[in-house]
Amino acid sequence: MTVFRLDAVSWPELPLGAQLLIPTGSTEQHGPHLPFDTDTIIASEVAHRAAERLLDPVIVAPSLAYGASGEHQGFPGTMSIGTDALQVVILEIARSARSWARRLVVINAHGGNVPALIAVTRQLRAEGHDAAWLPCQSENTDAHAGFDETSLMLRLRPRDVGLARPVGNTAAVSTLLPSLRSEGVIGVSPNGVLGDARGSTAAHGELLLREMVDDAVRRLGATEPDDRGCLIAIAGENP
Repeated sequence: MTVFRLDAVSWPELPLGAQLLIPTGSTEQHGPHLPFDTDTIIASEVAHRAAERLLDPVIVAPSLAYGASGEHQGFPGTMSIGTDALQVVILEIARSARSWARRLVVINAHGGNVPALIAVTRQLRAEGHDAAWLPCQSENTDAHAGFDETSLMLRLRPRDVGLARPVGNTAAVSTLLPSLRSEGVIGVSPNGVLGDARGSTAAHGELLLREMVDDAVRRLGATEPDDRGCLIAIAGENP
């Protein structure tokens, strides 16, 4: 395992033909208690931990901190570049990086980015690039700024987590979807939380991180993505 952080090395140090990971998050509200870069912090941690577990040299790019977050636009501070712009940004990054990287994989921690990732990965692969994406996911996590994301941030950056542990709308996202599409998050949760942050702990956050990293490592072992450009976790032991 050799990990090269693109924000901490010079060009002669980089191995040609290595795999490139691009952590991708968002700048959006995460309730009254979590920072705007929550998704970006999670994506970066998963990417770096996964890179340390891989056998071949891996390059980890600086995180892409802006995504498609229109559903959170009702809250001050949210900065969304939208699906079309995100698609173009990743397309141009990938075209540039593929002159020296063997494969490019976006490590994504914001669900609103998925439509752009599907479209851009299909386009890149049609152009002959080895490109894919994978989600930062664990089993049965809640939707937004609730128990799980609060626990993750208590583990990763506790100094930026507010003392309050708010309760938001705890209904299933599938039930909320019509209102989310028409009104955004603010229409179903005035405090911006979809879930219940009470009882969140750094210990649970560490457990979630390990599950996310295990899943990412299994996916990074796959050679081909599915028809959405997403790497599918392969069975067997982790590298």
